[in-house]
Amino acid sequence: MSNSLSSHSPEISLNLPLLGPDISVVVPIYNEVESIPRLIDAIADSLKDTNLSYELICVDDGSTDGSVELLREKVAITPHLRAIFLRRNYGQTPAMSAGFNHARGRIIITLDGDLQNDPADIPMLLAKLDEGYDLVSGWRKKRQDAALTRLLPSKIANWLIGKITGVKIHDYGCSLKAYRSELVADMHLYGELHRFLPALAFIEGARITELPVRHHARQYGKSKYGLGRTFRVVLDLLTVFFMKKFLTRPMHVFGFLGILAILAGLFLGFYLTFVKLAFGENIGDRPLLILSVVLLLTGVQLFSIGLLGELLMRTYHESQGRPIYRVREAIEHKEK
Repeated sequence: MSNSLSSHSPEISLNLPLLGPDISVVVPIYNEVESIPRLIDAIADSLKDTNLSYELICVDDGSTDGSVELLREKVAITPHLRAIFLRRNYGQTPAMSAGFNHARGRIIITLDGDLQNDPADIPMLLAKLDEGYDLVSGWRKKRQDAALTRLLPSKIANWLIGKITGVKIHDYGCSLKAYRSELVADMHLYGELHRFLPALAFIEGARITELPVRHHARQYGKSKYGLGRTFRVVLDLLTVFFMKKFLTRPMHVFGFLGILAILAGLFLGFYLTFVKLAFGENIGDRPLLILSVVLLLTGVQLFSIGLLGELLMRTYHESQGRPIYRVREAIEHKEK
């Protein structure tokens, strides 16, 4: 199916099935009662000229400011709107995961509910996705946030994430992204991994690009982010790094470290034995003896963790029917 925008918008041809909406727009909501009416209207305006069917999924993450009541009212009068109400405030990653699980479109768009992302950029992301990419990430090139508390930590985090994961894009934190639904189905979100979605997509073999998008200063409410999340970002980054390198082979890291520790402990043990037998020296009060024992015990523990990791990895993949590879395309010769 081929659809096109008006003359001022890029052409879009998503080749989507006839069943279900073409696009699912997923928006996590947490205390954004002032922004919701304008957000709904802005998304509708951005997609009205595309001739693509869409659904707007607002996932309320335990709001306490009247967002729940307003969403109920809007759902009753807005055909494309669906609302999902979580039982409490779980965080942006679970809210986004809930939106993914309820999305029915072949293309999934995500953006924040605070109107700092501009819904008018959605057609541009769709057109870029149609060039053959699996994920198009927004880049807030001219970001309208506080320099010290938001911009500087973000630049450092983006550089660090790019170095460690190997996925070098300018703005991991931008929520405005476009995904193919089959890619989202392969990614399982836990903790606070929503900011690492490009890296998780790369693990699944996705083709990724980014586009500069508009960014506006917050007009209503207050930001839910601060410097306090920096420590959590570092821990999540270590998780993503391990998943990228050793998800299907944990023994390669734990077993290797365990063998190194065991060999070091044995070397020190043989050395102390030689000193004792050859020179008759007392080794009972030497720190090296304690170090040798600690290294041997640590090595055995690391090796055991590697074995357990291998068993858990197999249980993880086999219980969910998840293959350890992803096929992009398969072709065969066809007789004329």
